[in-house]
Amino acid sequence: MKTADAQSDLLIIGSGVLGAFHAYHALRCGLTVTLLERNPAPQGATVRNFGQVVPSGLDRQWQNFGRESLEIYQAIQSQFDISMRQLGSIYLASDDEEIGLLEELQAINAADDYPSQLWTPQKCCREYPGLRSDYCRAGLFFPDEVSVNPRIMIHRLLGYLKNQPGFQSYFDSCVHDLTVTADGRTQATTTDGRSCVAERTILCCGSEFQSLYPERFRNSDLETVKLQMLRLRPQQSVSMPGNILTGLSIRRYESFSQCPSWATIKAAEPADSFAKKWGIHILFKQEADGGIILGDSHEYAKASQSSTLNFDLRSDVNDYFVTEGQRIFDLPSWEIDVAWHGIYCQTGHPSGIFKQTIDDRIHVVTGIGGKGMTSSAGFAKHHLKEIYND
Repeated sequence: MKTADAQSDLLIIGSGVLGAFHAYHALRCGLTVTLLERNPAPQGATVRNFGQVVPSGLDRQWQNFGRESLEIYQAIQSQFDISMRQLGSIYLASDDEEIGLLEELQAINAADDYPSQLWTPQKCCREYPGLRSDYCRAGLFFPDEVSVNPRIMIHRLLGYLKNQPGFQSYFDSCVHDLTVTADGRTQATTTDGRSCVAERTILCCGSEFQSLYPERFRNSDLETVKLQMLRLRPQQSVSMPGNILTGLSIRRYESFSQCPSWATIKAAEPADSFAKKWGIHILFKQEADGGIILGDSHEYAKASQSSTLNFDLRSDVNDYFVTEGQRIFDLPSWEIDVAWHGIYCQTGHPSGIFKQTIDDRIHVVTGIGGKGMTSSAGFAKHHLKEIYND
């Protein structure tokens, strides 16, 4: 075995939000950490989403991880600016069915000691200027929830980690071989000629999982999801604080599936609507410069057939975002600044994440789905305890 270029207690492959928070907690546990990233910087789902940290949208198990993530974001922000803003989240109901779901979820939140406030439409319109009174029938507000700028947060978090003792990272460094050596350590070799040795490895990237363990990947239940979203040009005269989720979100998010009336409401929905076909719900989030992220849609394919999800952006989907958005808010401008797509993996496993251990030392964890920004910080903390039997 050649002399290692890097030696550490833990090797992490993938510098997205899941990998970065595993590194964060490992360092806090006193471990030395090496982080490898195939790209010059994170380029996947972590930087292509809304940046909404919304435990309110998750089922009970993952909401607990999300609530712990809120505390972790706050702790990091108090030391190092990662673009976090605590402005809360609002779900806007557009009809009686959605009002009923808000009321039922508030009762669940109260039982779980998670603060939420049911708002009248008048209060919603006061707090969110431009909100259309003919759309909004009620709102459910979560004051503890936060947002980050997805194109800034991960880079600042990685910068924060870089300054911590015991941490080293290598970018443009794609792993092409990962093995357990005769002495029981893991060794990764990379396309740039690097050799990294560690007591354990956590593989947090679906791309490396596919390339390093193609058969395991093909036989997994992982599913690839393509999302489309856009950003409206900055509008400094507009104030849309925090995370804004609408009626279609109420009809989609996992937390509402726990509500007593959910099954009846979903069964009566038309199966052939444009929104249903493209998995659309409408979210808004305004960035500090006044730009407004709007979306999103969802297309699905088995992960082993992910190439069937092409790279095209659909103009009819963008048109729907704008048209539906205009039913909800009156804005001075709906001019699109930029549009993009993102890809993430998810699993159908009841745990809500794909986990597999190889040769007792290599721990694959991926497929966190759309929960990554909200719950990776809390999940990673508990996952490390599980790996180290702590």
